[in-house]
Amino acid sequence: MGNVVKEKSFAFAVRIVILYKHLCTEKKEFVLSKQLLRSGTAIGALVREAEQAESKADFVHKMAIALKETNETEYWLELLHETQYLEPAAFSSIHHNVVELLKLLTSIINSSKREMSQ
Repeated sequence: MGNVVKEKSFAFAVRIVILYKHLCTEKKEFVLSKQLLRSGTAIGALVREAEQAESKADFVHKMAIALKETNETEYWLELLHETQYLEPAAFSSIHHNVVELLKLLTSIINSSKREMSQ
């Protein structure tokens, strides 16, 4: 079985890059989309970093940063949606993915913390 959070965060990053290109070329929006690109692609990079963590505490720390980046990405998506840069259907689809990542990362962090306290 593969690493679900690694696969989902990479697939999400691909969607973010494609959305970024769309926002720049079609909507001529460059500021908010750059923030979205940075935070949305950082999630997968941090998950990859966590794979090489030096300890369980380091793993939890890196995953917690990935969770913060996911939360920030949700903010940029909501802002782009509310300002009509992101159509409702596109927002709904990608928002589902970001919520899924939030839940997955939260679950991983919580279970890792429980393991550390035993």
